[in-house]
Amino acid sequence: MFDRFKLQSSALVMLVLAGLGLSRCDRPAPLDQAAYDALYADPAVISQGPQRLYFVGHSLVGRDMPAMVAQLSGADVSGYESQLGWGATLKSHWEPDEPVNGFEAENAHPRYRDARDAVASGDYDVVILTEMVEIRDAIKYFNSGDYLHRFARAAWEANPATRVYLYETWHPLNDPEGWLERVDQDLSRYWEREILRRALAYEGMTRPIYLIPAGQVMARLVREFEGGRAAPGLQSRADLFGDDIHLSDQGLYLVALVHYAVIHQRSPVGLPYALDRADGTPVDAPSPEAAALMQEIVWQVVSAVPKTGLR
Repeated sequence: MFDRFKLQSSALVMLVLAGLGLSRCDRPAPLDQAAYDALYADPAVISQGPQRLYFVGHSLVGRDMPAMVAQLSGADVSGYESQLGWGATLKSHWEPDEPVNGFEAENAHPRYRDARDAVASGDYDVVILTEMVEIRDAIKYFNSGDYLHRFARAAWEANPATRVYLYETWHPLNDPEGWLERVDQDLSRYWEREILRRALAYEGMTRPIYLIPAGQVMARLVREFEGGRAAPGLQSRADLFGDDIHLSDQGLYLVALVHYAVIHQRSPVGLPYALDRADGTPVDAPSPEAAALMQEIVWQVVSAVPKTGLR
């Protein structure tokens, strides 16, 4: 599956784009750090009543993680839809003539809704977007900040109360720079500086796009259990993964907890952990001890990251 996931960041694609002169786009400089920080001075305002969610992304979103978020949320989520792909860029989700790799396979489910139609409908309280990885290639060749800005502006024009989120993911476990090392550095140098701060530098972008720091939570949890706080079934970072980049059910549960905590501005401590996949089959649930550790770490991390909208 990983070869599909990296399809759009292959060397061949890069050479073709460079030859067509598409590797450079007119885009603003990243928003000044002080102005960027000022956008997040106040906590996010949560809409009253049940929330409706919309997800745009790829296999690090998938079908099961949003289903877990909805189950954890209970009556606080009235429904959700998505548009997915294989290693799909924000650009491919936005541009009608840009193919979304794996579109037919990944959207063959009842929760699919066209991305442009969804954000323009005004139906959603929450719109969650993520970018393909390798994140450096997405930024360099697919103008991530510009397309995040386009999605956010469309969502706000349709419904000014919509909250827009950028879901921070991760890179393969075997990354030559080191998995933890890249998670530590990539939030500020790529997800924030090159995507969030560029998206928010466009004219008229006067409100925040909030951050769902899943990569940061994963790194913190890995340091906890590899440093001695292991729990049954949670002994090493590999326990969160099904392969070098895609998550196991335990990893999906962790990321669903991060979404829950940020979207609802509420601690996930005490939430259930025996959930179902999108198809109704039971997940391979974490042990009670592992679930409790995950819930604790999620709340510690998301509470400490200002761009989540929590205070």
